[in-house]
Amino acid sequence: MNWNNIIHTIIFLSLTGPGIVGNMLIFIRHIYMPALGTEKKPVDLIVIHLAFSNMITICTTGIKDIATVFYFRNFLGDIGCKAVVFLARMARGLSICTTCLLSVVQAITISPRTSLWTKLKPQTACQIIPFILVFWIFNGLISSNLLSYIKGGSSLNRSVAATFIGHCYMLQSRHTIKWIFLSLMTLRDVIFQSLMGWSSGSMALNLYKHHKRVLYLYSSRFANNSPPEIRATWSVLILMTCFLLFYWADFILSFYHGFTVTHESILLNIKVFLELGYVSFSPYVLISRYIHPPNVFHAH
Repeated sequence: MNWNNIIHTIIFLSLTGPGIVGNMLIFIRHIYMPALGTEKKPVDLIVIHLAFSNMITICTTGIKDIATVFYFRNFLGDIGCKAVVFLARMARGLSICTTCLLSVVQAITISPRTSLWTKLKPQTACQIIPFILVFWIFNGLISSNLLSYIKGGSSLNRSVAATFIGHCYMLQSRHTIKWIFLSLMTLRDVIFQSLMGWSSGSMALNLYKHHKRVLYLYSSRFANNSPPEIRATWSVLILMTCFLLFYWADFILSFYHGFTVTHESILLNIKVFLELGYVSFSPYVLISRYIHPPNVFHAH
């Protein structure tokens, strides 16, 4: 194993280890909320789904990185290659959709009661299930072309033109099919990131109004003891900002990598960091919403 692979492995382990622990903590905590005597809210189901999507990304990326670092070209087989690449693409889409849903629901939650958006606020966790099902169906459809064009090394006909993608082979597709699925992916990203932008602006405005109201009514000592809704809103804002930063950095790097057709190890290591950075960092942003200083004025 050369130094590039060693650095690649260190980056991978330093992100996947904390990522697995953090997402498991979030997943287990929200799954067993009824046992803790707390009613499960719509946001809790969204967070569970986000943690589950993150785990899929970590597992599929881990399999791809292991195959790349140790030059295991045929250990997945044809079905394994299709499953890993398909799930990796779909988990990325689920992460976009779920993060967007979380930010939109949180924006509606803290909106003024006189606002028309409050009528769209989900009242129970069951009302979130249709959205999650639509996300799975939609992302499954726009990733379905991979099931036809991904092949394992052992099942590949050597006379067929294919591109080695580090662990499997991707067959060349017709330009029409390629552009249809690229257009669907682009449309998905534009729609959901636009909704993220709207929800972030709405949350920032409501937080600003709340801050002015708190400063007017209370002293600064009381302002530091924010209610759970405000802490949750701040965590969602930070989470969404991190997602956009990692997403666009990965997009720019992937575009540069595809345009220059370069295989520099530094760029590949940065890409691994960007692919795993959000899914490993996001659970700790969500965990931070439950960690706050004790309210010493509670008795008053």
